[in-house]
Amino acid sequence: MGFWMGLAMGVAAGVALIVAFARCENSRGARRRKLAATVATFSKMTVEDSRKLLPGTLYPSWVVFSTQQKLKWLNEELNKIWPFVNEAASELIKASVEPVLEQYRPVVFAALKFSKLTLGTVAPQFTGISIIESNEEGIVMELEMNWDANPSIILDVKTRLGVGLPIQVKDIGFTGVFRLIFKPLVEQLPCFGAVCFSLRQKKKLDFKLKVIGGDISAIPGISAALEETIKNAIEDSITWPVRKVIPIVPGDYSDLELKPVGTLEVKLVQARDLTNKDLIGKSDPFATLYIRPLPDQTKRSKTINNDLNPIWNEHFEFIVEDADTQSVTVKIYDDDGIQESDLIGCAQVSLRDLQPGKVKDVWLKLVKDLEIQRDRKDRGQVHLELVYYPYNMKDETPNPFKQHFSMTSLERTMTSNGNGSANKDYGRLSSRKRKEIILRGVLQVTVISGEDLPAMDMNGKSDPYVVVSLKKTKTKHKTRVVNESLNPVWNQTFDFVVEDGLHDMLMLEVYDHDTFSRDYMGRCILTLTKVLIEEDYTDSFPLQGAKTGKLKLHLKWSPQSIKRDSGEAA
Repeated sequence: MGFWMGLAMGVAAGVALIVAFARCENSRGARRRKLAATVATFSKMTVEDSRKLLPGTLYPSWVVFSTQQKLKWLNEELNKIWPFVNEAASELIKASVEPVLEQYRPVVFAALKFSKLTLGTVAPQFTGISIIESNEEGIVMELEMNWDANPSIILDVKTRLGVGLPIQVKDIGFTGVFRLIFKPLVEQLPCFGAVCFSLRQKKKLDFKLKVIGGDISAIPGISAALEETIKNAIEDSITWPVRKVIPIVPGDYSDLELKPVGTLEVKLVQARDLTNKDLIGKSDPFATLYIRPLPDQTKRSKTINNDLNPIWNEHFEFIVEDADTQSVTVKIYDDDGIQESDLIGCAQVSLRDLQPGKVKDVWLKLVKDLEIQRDRKDRGQVHLELVYYPYNMKDETPNPFKQHFSMTSLERTMTSNGNGSANKDYGRLSSRKRKEIILRGVLQVTVISGEDLPAMDMNGKSDPYVVVSLKKTKTKHKTRVVNESLNPVWNQTFDFVVEDGLHDMLMLEVYDHDTFSRDYMGRCILTLTKVLIEEDYTDSFPLQGAKTGKLKLHLKWSPQSIKRDSGEAA
């Protein structure tokens, strides 16, 4: 009996093992088929599909999605014809760059020109090409180029003392992107009327300077001045948006030339939490701003001494030549007097992110290098207000930084008449004597409420009130105290007479009321640019100096235009 029971149990166990094994194999086969199908699907994915699947921040830094095509064939052909290209390009570069070198010639030099210029025997290597635009109007392409050159470039430098210095430019290493524009497309060979070329992006430019028969370091300042001059010449002569237009088919190609397309108004408001560069005391910050990094197009703010949270409230104006590709750059430095200033950090805003005629109010995180975005060190933030005005924009969006903005409503109505007579009268009025326009008016500030204010009392509440003031006129008003609230509602309105709306600032400081003292909770600092343009708006503003908290405000501007005589003839 026991034998038969054991036999039955063994058979049952064997059958169970066989069934389990079969099911395991079936499941494993199903997983393999599913994996094979997934791999087949992934193999059909394009670069765009990969970008949609995962955001760029999740990829490691060494993963690059390139849209460029390789140009091995072009490099082989360029090596063959390079001697002829060298001869033609050398003359073209000499003719175009030499006048620019003279323009940026340092004051210590009496003359600066090429005595010899050839590009050497090593041809540049093009590492990729991408089509940026292709339509009925023309074709725009970009070529990435690497060039470890062996040129023969000798600059003939004459100092103010009459001493001539032959200086050799050697060991040139260059990496950049050139833009080629073929426009307009025509019906005769080579099918385009002209070609434009420009240095779209300068990734790396290294070179060495050597005095022939001597040591350039023996003359202090010469090397640095020459390097700065050469870089400025390259920036001003060939770097985008500057472009060289070469006609292929006879015709008028003036529309391809570089032209201003608008103005950018930038207000440098303030910075906060800047890195301290001084061992004793605090940094003395100042800012430089530019669209094109040329000496005559770079603006500098005043220096704020011993302050890591400076307030500048300075306005700068820039000419825009290509709103789609240009950016405005701000760099914050620590002023060290006669010594070289230390860079605290820099930031950049692309002009294509700006809506014409609208104020863009931004806080930008400062980084050490704009090319290296993964900078985790906290260097502080800078506050900018930007307004872009294209030249072809209609006049219904006013520019407060232009003189005609300060006209009264009646004057604006008169100057917009179709017959144009009022425009002529106003033009004659302006031509008699130059006027400095002052934006004077009444600013109405309604402090509506606070949201999520920081708790300052032991019971987890606060007793907040707001002190509202104008920075220049020192006029102050205070709201009532709202007891035991982190979300107070005030709905109180104050009127300020503003004497100079373009250069004044609205300050709102929030305090916690105590019986014998008060605790500072945070503040909001606002320029009047937006209310001057929109005249009436409501918005919430985060508290500076606090981890949480916002103030909801309503601002209204009632203009009263006056003109102040600057005493200069037009």
